[in-house]
Parts: sequence; structure tokens; C-alpha cells
Amino acid sequence: MTLTSRLFEAYVKCPTKCFLHSLGEASEDNPYASWVNAQIESYRNDALDRLMNGVPINDRASSPTCASDLKTAQWLLADEFVARAEDLESSIHTVERLPAEGPDRPSQFIPIRFFDNNKLTRENKMLVAFDALVLSKVLGREVSIGKIIHGDNQTALKIKIPPLEADVRKLIPKVRVLLSSPTPPDLVLNRHCIECEFQLRCRQKAIEKDDLSQLPGMATKDRKKLYGRGIFTVTQLSYTFRPRRRPKRLAGKREKYHHSLKALAIRERKIHITGKPELNIDGTPVYLDVEGLPYRDFYYLIGVRFRMGDAVVEHSLWADHPDEERRIWADLLGILSNIAKPVLFHYGRYETTFLGRMRERYGDPPDDSVALKAITTPVNVLSVLFTQIYFPVL
Repeated sequence: MTLTSRLFEAYVKCPTKCFLHSLGEASEDNPYASWVNAQIESYRNDALDRLMNGVPINDRASSPTCASDLKTAQWLLADEFVARAEDLESSIHTVERLPAEGPDRPSQFIPIRFFDNNKLTRENKMLVAFDALVLSKVLGREVSIGKIIHGDNQTALKIKIPPLEADVRKLIPKVRVLLSSPTPPDLVLNRHCIECEFQLRCRQKAIEKDDLSQLPGMATKDRKKLYGRGIFTVTQLSYTFRPRRRPKRLAGKREKYHHSLKALAIRERKIHITGKPELNIDGTPVYLDVEGLPYRDFYYLIGVRFRMGDAVVEHSLWADHPDEERRIWADLLGILSNIAKPVLFHYGRYETTFLGRMRERYGDPPDDSVALKAITTPVNVLSVLFTQIYFPVL
């Protein structure tokens, strides 16, 4: 089977996704995955149009054929360039040709990819390195430079291929083995699941298998250690928990997190509590939840919920574009300013990071405002729940 850039990209995210793509499995209904793909496609089209419009029309090419056009190419930019060599194929977003600097020197070709994220990942760079590797096989000479155009400002960044090529070459044999196998790889849920079109399928399979990867926060190395002990399911893990009396010297320290106790809570459908969790509230609790696109460094939703008298008040502050982020931040501060002694409660570090970045970008409210105190002294309830309260849910 031909190893395409689409399959390589899928493998980097999840081997199971790569295997399902190789079988031509139909995508499932995952609204978030569909939205992410639509955003990626829209960004790519916009960035490509902008790049192409900066080049005279006679210096552009669309979907050129690989073998013939590279030797006699006169274009400077070619979009939808499909490079094929041996059993490798890469659909390169755009290829830039730098004319030869002398009669005895060949033209240089630079693969270009578009990513909408503001912060590049190693995965982004490896995809460009895969493009460069296939292109180098077609040309019969090294392609040492790639280019990425990314983020809200469509920033262009040159990528040095040699440091990445070794990792790409290591992955290619692994992908080939996977594609030649009649059976799927071991199913492991990971962070990519939320934006994957096969999320529901894999989640159902994990539930049926009672797979350990359902447990949030369990590292791959810890899961492999359990496999080595013959523990493969959440139910099996639940029977390994043994409550122990803590030494007095550790009385002042937080208990470590027990995956086995989490498994026990799930099996027994009971909440388990260790230690003495305490949460002191001096003011009006305001529950804060923020959603954003980390790869674009953009927050698009701020949710707050609080009680005013006998009524529960909720606000959902939406930003359809990064330019509207300042507005929803100002709206949040306005809401807090009208609450008596507001105390922000949130779950996890994401909201803490959000508050810090908003203050850096847009400044603080007046020094004597209740809003300033609220955003500078938020309470992370995860610090109380984690290691002390185990809920019977995955």
C-alpha cells in the first residue's frame, strides 16, 4: 500500500486513526471534528490565495504533474503538488521554485504547508519534513529547506529539514508495518480523540474492552507496567487498591493520586474520599469556565454562573473572532464588578493561564475594584479534589 502524507499525518496523531483511514472507514458524526476540519480548510484556502496573489499569474501553476514539470518548470509557485516516489506519496500544499543561480546549478524546490495554529508543534514540522523527503526522492537530490505559513498573521517560517528527517525515516517503517497488518493496533485513547472523526467508535471499543486508557491522566509508561503485571482492564485494576494508614511524618503532605482507587470508584459506583478536603468561601462563589483554541492562542467563550438572591444567573460570553476577545474580557470584568465580593472558582490550570494572559494583553481593572481582587485570587477547586475525591465517572 502507498504511504501517503494523509496516512503519515494520521499515524503521528494516532496509529488507530491511520489504520482506519487505510481501510477507507467512513467518518463518524463528530461536530467538533467537522468544525476543526472546516477551520483548517478555510485557513488553507485563504492563505493559499494570499500567497498566490503575490505572484504574477504567468509564474503560477496548479496541480502540475510531478516527473515532467519539475525538470522543465518555469513557474515560481505550484499548488496541490502531488509528489510520488517508490511507495511514498505526498500531497504538498504548495511548492516554491527558486530559479537556478547559475547555468550548472539546478533550481531549488521548497515544500510549503499551511497551519492555522499560532504555536507550531513538532507534528507540523514533521509533516513538512515528510513532504521534503518525498520531494527529494523525486528530484534525486536533497531538499534541505521547507516552509510553514501559520497563525492569524500568516507568519512564514523556514524549517531546516535534516534535523527532522531522521525521525521521519524512523516512523515510515512503523507505518508500513501497520498498513500491512490485517489487525488493528492496540486501541489507546489520547488527547487527539476529541477532534477525531472516529471518537465515538474508539470510545465505544474502549468501554467494551474496559480499557485502561479510559482512565484520565494515566501515563503510557504506567499503563505498560500494569500490562506487565497482567492488569489490562479498569475492573482488574480496581481490585488492587489497598487502603493504608499513612505515617505521621507524612500527615502534612498531600496523598498521591491512586489510579486503582479511581477504578474502584467506577466499579462500585461510589464516591471515595481520602484525607480531609476543605474549601473555604468568603464571598459570592462565581463559577468560571473558559474555552479556547490553544493552538491559535485565542479564547472564544467565557462562561460564568453564580447565585443572586434566590436566582441562578448564567452568562455565556462568545467571541467569533480574535478581535472580539477584548470585548468578552471587558464583559466579564463588568459582570464581576456588579457582584458582592465575587470569588472565582474554576477547575484546572487552564483558567488560571487565561486570567494571566488577559491581564497581560488588556490590562487590569481599577485597583480598588472587586473585579481585580477576583481575577488575582481565583480558587482552583482541582487542588482540593485531586488525590482526595474520586468520582465514579471516566
